[in-house]
Amino acid sequence: METALQISNLCKSYKKSDFKLDNVSFEIPKGSIMGFVGKNGAGKSTTINTVLNIIQKDSGEVTFFGENMTNENRLIRNDIGVVFDTIHFSGELTPKNLEKVLNDVYENWNSEQFFSYLERFQIPAKKKIKTFSRGMTMKLSISVALSHQAKLLILDEATAGLDPVAREELLDVLLEFVEDENHSILMSSHVSSDLEKAADYITFIDHGKIILTEGKDTLLYQYGIARMKQSDFEKLDTSEYLTMRKRGLQMEVLVQNKRQFSQKYPEIIVDNATIDEILPLLTQEGA
Repeated sequence: METALQISNLCKSYKKSDFKLDNVSFEIPKGSIMGFVGKNGAGKSTTINTVLNIIQKDSGEVTFFGENMTNENRLIRNDIGVVFDTIHFSGELTPKNLEKVLNDVYENWNSEQFFSYLERFQIPAKKKIKTFSRGMTMKLSISVALSHQAKLLILDEATAGLDPVAREELLDVLLEFVEDENHSILMSSHVSSDLEKAADYITFIDHGKIILTEGKDTLLYQYGIARMKQSDFEKLDTSEYLTMRKRGLQMEVLVQNKRQFSQKYPEIIVDNATIDEILPLLTQEGA
């Protein structure tokens, strides 16, 4: 299986903080979307910034399309489109002015494609960026990322704060992008419904550690949350569930195969699991 991005044992620590990235490892197959999920402060943005060499890693290896991105190997940056949760373009520029700048920055810049995206997203080419709403600035950032022939998009909370219509519009574009099997996306988001619609895989991170990487369909259709009394929980073997938490008088247990679990314990209710429900169970948030 060819990978667009492979992260192996990535570590980063800080002298004045207890937080660290602790052997972060996962990979994104070509032609797929990887959702990157975790609580605030779990390490999503630190991982992304370290992968992109914005923050210098302590150890570990990161390869894009099988190659290391170094200061000498700058051509690989043309293959990566990045969208952060805040825009980094000068607010005094218009998209038309910005296009002239980016035409000199990227070797594979496609002006026609950029203006096509502006038209599709209804972004005024001659208005200053500082007058744009958050939705428009995110659409502009996506337009830029898609207009220099990138093969991998890295999106850090790009859909956060957007209204449902704008999010759907962006998701449609992202799904079109990965129709080309050479294209891939790493997408961190707190909006789990976006990931449930678009992602092929989900990676969960907590306190700088990867706690689970799984296929999205496997999570939604095979995993389950069993809810039971304490007396029923005590009958379970620890090998029969991934994690558990107590909520009031009820125990919640995350199981990998809800059908198999239900066959063995028909008296116990097993519900479908959503990403929003799986995350707090894996991280014990609110346990």
